[in-house]
Order: sequence, then C-alpha cells, then structure tokens
Amino acid sequence: MTLLHSPALRTFHSRRHTVARLVCFPHAGGAANAFAGLSAALPQDIELIAVQYPGRQERRADPFAEDIAALAGEAAHSLAGFADRPLFLLGHSMGALTAFETARRLEQRGGVTRLFASAARPPAQDWEERDLDFSGDDEIVAELRRLGGVPEALLQDRDTVHEMLRLLRADHRALRRYRCPADTLITAPITALLAEEDPKNTIEQIRGWARHTRAGLAIDGLAGGHFSLTGRSTEAALRIARRIRGDLARVAAAALPATPACHRDTHLMGEM
Repeated sequence: MTLLHSPALRTFHSRRHTVARLVCFPHAGGAANAFAGLSAALPQDIELIAVQYPGRQERRADPFAEDIAALAGEAAHSLAGFADRPLFLLGHSMGALTAFETARRLEQRGGVTRLFASAARPPAQDWEERDLDFSGDDEIVAELRRLGGVPEALLQDRDTVHEMLRLLRADHRALRRYRCPADTLITAPITALLAEEDPKNTIEQIRGWARHTRAGLAIDGLAGGHFSLTGRSTEAALRIARRIRGDLARVAAAALPATPACHRDTHLMGEM
C-alpha cells in the first residue's frame, strides 16, 4: 500500500497508463485495505485510490472525524491534485455518504464523472442506526456475523474484536450526526450497487438515490451479501469498469466538434 501525497489517500497497484481514477471510501469500521482486491481486479488503465479515514491502521494516532462533513472535506482537499484524469467516486455503506458529500465539494473544481453507492440507503433517508455507545459488545459482534464479511476466526480473536468495536463506535457517531436535506443534488449520475442477499438494504430503499442526482440513477445487482463489493471483487470490477468506459466514451463523444452541414454535403457529393 502506497501513500499518495496525503495521509488520507492510498493506492495498491501502480498504473502506468491511467485513463480514469476510482476513489473508494470505506464502510463504518473499515479501512483503505478493504479495496485491495477490487484494485487488483480492475483493468490496468483504471487506477484505484482508497481513502484512509483517521483513527485506524497507520493513521491510528489521528483523532476520529467528528462527522461525515469532516471526512468529505479532507478527501476533497486531498484529491485537489488529481484532476488530470476523470474521477469516479465509490463509497461502500457509510462510505457512500462520504463519497456523496465529497462529490458535492468537488463540483466546485470540475466535478466527478459518476458516483457509485454500494450497499447504502440514500443520503436523505433515516438510516435508523443504533447508538453503538449504548450497545453491548456481543450485540455488535452478532450484527457483524449477520452482515458477513468478517471471517469467524477474526471474530474469535479478542484483540481484533476490540479494535473493530473501537472503530465502529467512533464511525457510527459520525454517521448518526449526518443530516442531508431531501433536495440535495449532485450533477453526476449515480449507480447504486446492491447485492442480492444484502440483509440491510432493499431495492425500494436504494431507488431513493434518484432524487439526489440531476443526471439519472442506474442500479447494478451483485451476487452475495452486504460485503459483495469487497468479497467478490471480480464481478464488481467488471460492472464498475463497464460503467466507467461508457462514461468516458460519452464524454469523448460530447467533446467532438459538430460537423457543419455544408461540409457533410460536400463530403457526400464527393462519394457519388
């Protein structure tokens, strides 16, 4: 894992010829390395940059963010030097809210091409999250088992569980403080990624992302459960890469100058 000009950004695989960058935001309690598999599965010309929230791994000494806005502000500032390639943002679960807020801030600097929201309700919905500061350790671990994504061997390790609970409780404080007006919009299109067996989200819920974009909502299904994005990286990478290539082609076509009618007529006459 390589540091990219900022304590908040990480990359896993070097890309010599990059046509686009996919910036990924972890779930509550998660870290940048959750996206290492997705990075490896992406095509060689799409570079993945992962956001590392404070308070974990090599940023353990940094104080936790107070709210989603603080995380988004740091990410937007860190990405200021990456405007030489089209930016696509992807957030998983809580990370989708951080990605959405980061997209709002980046619109003042040219914007992003698309937002991917994985396993997440839309910003204006009440996520109905419990206050984990008042939830017992065993109760939280039981919920982790229900969602999957954490190997049972890790859930049996006391030190690992202690660290996961420390991160989850801190991130949930930021998540529970988040409020988003129903009419908040970004200009980029949104793709919502939903796994078939996700026990936490439904297609009816994620359709609400449509009200937060001026450019339309697409919904892509994935096999598996809540953590399919990071657990089944090959399938997710194919779907994401297909969307990225479609957007790049659309942007390139829109940038082509229109051919004047008289030129088209002359060209056709020359072929007669």
